[in-house]
Amino acid sequence: MVKSKPLKVRSALVRECMAEFLGTFVLLLFGCSAAAQVKTSRETKGQFLSVNMAFSVGVMSAMYLTKGITGAHLNPAVTLSFCVLRQAPWGRLVPYSLSQLLGAYVASGLVYLVYYDAIMEFSDGVLTVYGPNETASIFATYPSEYISLSRSFLDQVVGTGMLMLCILGLGEQRNSPAPPDLIPPIVGVIVLGISMSMSANCGAAINPARDLGPRLFTLTAGWGTEVFTCYNYWFWVPLVAPLIGGVLGTVMYVVFIDWQLPDPDPPTDVYRSSANAEDCKQPSTTQDKGVELKMAQF
Repeated sequence: MVKSKPLKVRSALVRECMAEFLGTFVLLLFGCSAAAQVKTSRETKGQFLSVNMAFSVGVMSAMYLTKGITGAHLNPAVTLSFCVLRQAPWGRLVPYSLSQLLGAYVASGLVYLVYYDAIMEFSDGVLTVYGPNETASIFATYPSEYISLSRSFLDQVVGTGMLMLCILGLGEQRNSPAPPDLIPPIVGVIVLGISMSMSANCGAAINPARDLGPRLFTLTAGWGTEVFTCYNYWFWVPLVAPLIGGVLGTVMYVVFIDWQLPDPDPPTDVYRSSANAEDCKQPSTTQDKGVELKMAQF
């Protein structure tokens, strides 16, 4: 796009953190803006489905924006799962997660500035977590009155597990891989399906950064400590449960799908030519070499 790059960052880690920050920023800007529009208009300018679709468009846009740098994790639960799979270094877990958290925080601040007048008019200038004029749910997620703590924890585990279970197979060449350029919209549709079917209980955060970043913003912007103490200190559920759910979904994918797929066939011609060369050089070790090659393929 631009040939000269005088401001290109030399550190690969810093570049990747910048990508995760910007990607999560875009994701939350779409989603929280839609939530603000629906809430402050009293659903005259959109419905709950509008918020679900906006988050899905945010996921797709953020992935197209950043997948060439980090693969577009956008979610500490995704980063943790990739670390467990050894598809990402463990040293990236904390920097990525902090970058995602910061991106969510900054996006929430921008949404607040854009919708400040609407929020104040809707709430009569009183920023609260409870009541018909509460506005905290524009930013972070909160449980429904009827749900228990254990059930809401299960809700987040299942939702995040479904996310990882469904996205891990998209690039698997031994199965039915999706075209690489279509993976972002497919992931967006997966997120849409989860949010449309599993958000009634507690908002379908399925992303610790998506919840904690906005919650920290509301803490500093006038909602006060109630955003953490409400519902018997429920805030830890969308932080811990998605991490557990993501790993469980990853384990399910590995055990039920990855380990059951057929091993890729070795290139026949290359195998035969290398085996013939070994026959000429070391006839007594041909069998051992063949076993080593099969183990390498596995």
